[in-house]
Amino acid sequence: MDVVPFLHDDRFFLNISTCSKLCVTCRCVAVTNVRTTDGSTQRRVILLTWQILAFILGLFLIAAVITILALLHSCCSSPSYDYPESLISSMDGDDLPSNLPLTPVNTTFSDSLTNISGLPINNLRFVTRNEWGAQPPTEPLGKLKHPVPYVIISHTATEFCDTQSTCTFRIRFTQVFHMESRNWSDIAYNFLIGGDAYAYIGRGWDHVGAHAYGYNSRSIGISFIGTYNTVAPSDHQMNALQQLIEIGVKSGKIAADYKLLGHRQVSKTPSPGDALYNIITTWPHWSPTP
Repeated sequence: MDVVPFLHDDRFFLNISTCSKLCVTCRCVAVTNVRTTDGSTQRRVILLTWQILAFILGLFLIAAVITILALLHSCCSSPSYDYPESLISSMDGDDLPSNLPLTPVNTTFSDSLTNISGLPINNLRFVTRNEWGAQPPTEPLGKLKHPVPYVIISHTATEFCDTQSTCTFRIRFTQVFHMESRNWSDIAYNFLIGGDAYAYIGRGWDHVGAHAYGYNSRSIGISFIGTYNTVAPSDHQMNALQQLIEIGVKSGKIAADYKLLGHRQVSKTPSPGDALYNIITTWPHWSPTP
């Protein structure tokens, strides 16, 4: 087959005439000048198979895909535009996904050091916005006029959580969903209660929420993290709700004769779920009508 070894290497080459006969199957590439054993210089071509060409092409394709994915990751975050709170319709959160990766945050707690009328406030753990890694509101929030006459209970309609790290993840993602997808100023609720029975501060006692259309400026909205259609909250969670409301009453944020309502009573939604709703209807301040 007229094979001539390269003088300084173990590689072999075919001369041009021979390669031209074989290139239908081998696809010769790369013409070069080489020195042969008799000292003469001849033009030779390197023989490459389809497998080598496919391997090289595959490397280029992989590099291109990695580059495209990196560009998409860096430039495709959606902007946040905020609508007036007065235009916010009722929400239930049923379309809230729950598969984002968890980013570590500060896991310390913030406890009140003062008891109110003998109530052991230290038994209710508050987790501040800084502690759960909240984003700042996109615009100044409206102020509530105290004391408010309503407490409205909802659920987030997401998966449950039973540790601070898991609850923190749920709340952070809920805030992102409300701000980026709903185009709201902040997370909708004034407070959230997790399966760990801690009270997570949303908009807090002093700012108008976005949890119940028509009642936002007259209520404190408290949402249970999870979906309570058939599963009831634990006794610890219900105790946390009771203490949180009592703190609001004693501190003048909630009227002493407040009405306790389920989200479904003021909006077209199954929230807070049958199991949770059936519990609050047995409480003294629950009202069948707003």
